[in-house]
Amino acid sequence: MSQAEVIVGQNQPISRPKAVEQPVSSEQPNFSTPQRKEGRWELVVRGSILPITALILWQIFGSLGVVSKTLLPTPYAIWQAFYDLLISGELFRHVKISIWRAAVGFLIGGSLGLGFGLLVGLFRKFEQTVDPSVQMLRTIPHLAITPLFILWFGFGEFSKVLLIAKGAFFPLYVQTFLGIRNVDSKLFDVARVLEFSKFKQITKLVLPAALPNILLGLRLSIGVAWLGLVVAELMGSSEGVGYLILDARQFSQTAIVFVGILIFAFVGKGSDSLVRVLEKKLLKWRDSFKG
Repeated sequence: MSQAEVIVGQNQPISRPKAVEQPVSSEQPNFSTPQRKEGRWELVVRGSILPITALILWQIFGSLGVVSKTLLPTPYAIWQAFYDLLISGELFRHVKISIWRAAVGFLIGGSLGLGFGLLVGLFRKFEQTVDPSVQMLRTIPHLAITPLFILWFGFGEFSKVLLIAKGAFFPLYVQTFLGIRNVDSKLFDVARVLEFSKFKQITKLVLPAALPNILLGLRLSIGVAWLGLVVAELMGSSEGVGYLILDARQFSQTAIVFVGILIFAFVGKGSDSLVRVLEKKLLKWRDSFKG
């Protein structure tokens, strides 16, 4: 091959194979895994597996005498004690007075906590005046202030309700304050453009945006109210579930102690479930991660 042919060959364009065109599909790939909505009974069964298994093992070990019945009675013995108290009417009397104390104390403390939380969250001057004192009082434990309440108000119902109200006040106060202060400031710019009044800003903007925190504070306040109820009834009472536990402890009736503990657990879980139902109804607009 001559040198001229080589030069001509180098100047010719190199042909490349054409790419095979793929048909364009109008359907977009779906990478999300379809989630099946779980039924209510399926959730109940799944949540019951662990406690039922624990009860079965507990009954087996107790029947075999592995654990002393005085220290840890079997579930059947606890059920028998519950049945005896229910038939005699004593259980209903104690539960009724305990629920009344917890409800009144929660209504007083929760209402004050919600009101002060709104005022502190909305008005900076009110925050600077009130919040430092409230935060200082929040750190005082129930057991530390109980003797003072006894000296001031005695062993009557007022001191017990006041102790419960003190515990229910702070969670709702803190969560309401945080919920208001976490409202996006851009929403206020939109409200200013729409010429919302101050009242309309609070009712249509601040409160709906702070509602998740307020409902969380409501759940926490109910839980702390039950804790305050236990402390209040153990400090000196002749009625209530706390008194039932204290009286049973003095006579080594461990099964009755467990009955009182389970009553606190189930009533507390029931009240918490009511708030969760309220959350689902009031927060339908929120599109949050559900696991």
